[in-house]
Amino acid sequence: MANSADMHRTVRLAASAALGYAIGSIPSGVLVGRLSRGIDVREHGSHSMGMANVLRTAGRGPAAITLALDIGKGAAAARLGEAITRDRGGGAAAGLGAVVGHSWPVFVGFRGGKSSATLFGAASVITPPVAGVSLIAGAGALAITRRTSVLSLSGSIAGGLAALVLGLRRRDAAGLALALPGVAVVIYRHRENISRLIRGVEPAVGDPDTSDPVPTA
Repeated sequence: MANSADMHRTVRLAASAALGYAIGSIPSGVLVGRLSRGIDVREHGSHSMGMANVLRTAGRGPAAITLALDIGKGAAAARLGEAITRDRGGGAAAGLGAVVGHSWPVFVGFRGGKSSATLFGAASVITPPVAGVSLIAGAGALAITRRTSVLSLSGSIAGGLAALVLGLRRRDAAGLALALPGVAVVIYRHRENISRLIRGVEPAVGDPDTSDPVPTA
């Protein structure tokens, strides 16, 4: 009987992760870029479909919509995962699936974004204190540096550290299962940004990116 229950739980966790991946794969930034500017934002700027590149290539309004949708993907996946398994473990599995889906989306050739917003959305459901720490750290980093990559990295890393502390104190396995691999994905996806930050050539918010201009016609 115990083995049967374990098997059922494993199947539900796998279903949660798969559903989360499908939700995360919805290419919010690509759709917003096409509807607002008639372009694939991944062909310009940083070649990402995330909020920062939508801001650079399509403007503030489309970027705000993209950010809301990307956060919403993570939150929706986590909620549905919780509903499938009836516990936070399923939410963590689905949230992590959404993070992976956003970075490597099956619907648009596995060329996605960098997942910090989607991870934040999932964390806001699974472990709100971690999401709060992430938000404060990211906002502070953005105010100081004016660089969205520093916002994403600082917020995600601070959230990961907060999850580690809470996980050890409260034995929060679900929070750790979401945050630690999720932060690893965010850091990996920002490796080019990290290289540019080290070289001092990462553009700030509002600075033009002349490396790959967006057509105006």
